[in-house]
Amino acid sequence: METSIGVFSSRSRAEEAVRELLQKQVPEEAILFLTRSETDMKVIGKQFGATVGGFAGGATGLSAGVIAATLLIPGVGPAFALGIGAAALLGLTGAGAGAAVGKAVAHDHTAPQPTPDGKCSDEAAFFREVLKEGRSLIVVRTESAELAKVASEILDRTGLSITESTPVPMQANVRNIEEITVIDVTGRITLGDGSSRLREVVGSLIDSGNLKLLLNLHGVGYIDSSGLGELVRTYTSVRNRGGHVKLVNPSKRVHDLLQMTHMTAVFDVQADEASAIQSFANIKPIAAA
Repeated sequence: METSIGVFSSRSRAEEAVRELLQKQVPEEAILFLTRSETDMKVIGKQFGATVGGFAGGATGLSAGVIAATLLIPGVGPAFALGIGAAALLGLTGAGAGAAVGKAVAHDHTAPQPTPDGKCSDEAAFFREVLKEGRSLIVVRTESAELAKVASEILDRTGLSITESTPVPMQANVRNIEEITVIDVTGRITLGDGSSRLREVVGSLIDSGNLKLLLNLHGVGYIDSSGLGELVRTYTSVRNRGGHVKLVNPSKRVHDLLQMTHMTAVFDVQADEASAIQSFANIKPIAAA
């Protein structure tokens, strides 16, 4: 499954992105739109062919299983979600203080419900932080490499991003400092070889029991929407196994992207390797999911 993440600061750009995604035959059920603005949701809903009004009443005109919901998110407040799995993406499956009011149309008649354990997924934490800062999100998930490429190109062009200037393919060198595994990443983390290579390296390390990972991004000059999705996947994969992952010394371009998208609110970004190594001594164990 490939995941591309677009972060938007304006409704017009998000609307343009959704329109282009649908025009390029990216299916509605692969697209998730998340925002704090009900007005934005209504406008974007029209792109889906939906009549979305007074969200408490639900939505009509969506494809089978697509959900339009009003969400009350702890620490964020009211937010709106459109797309299959959107409510779960924001952690409603494990957000005790959350609530959802919506209508699942066509074949899916189960409205998302919060659970009482008060937890939310680490992935949900990323998107909550972005919403908290007034941004909106478009997430595209697909098994199709062709559709993933189309989606990534659209989200890179329309969302908050940095201009590509590093044609060098991604490379990853692994080394150990006591119980901490350092992954020195160079080149670009993009759809295809870049994101796949990072996924393979991290997956192999996790399977081998290496759960304290430090991603050195100083040599990374470009990250696209798929690469951003891969960083989120890396973070959540390690956390779900009870481990920790930190970023160290990102290049200025990458650091600017993390700040623009407000991912610095969730990622632990360290300025240098020495401080990053020391920071692992202060962390508490996490129960594996």
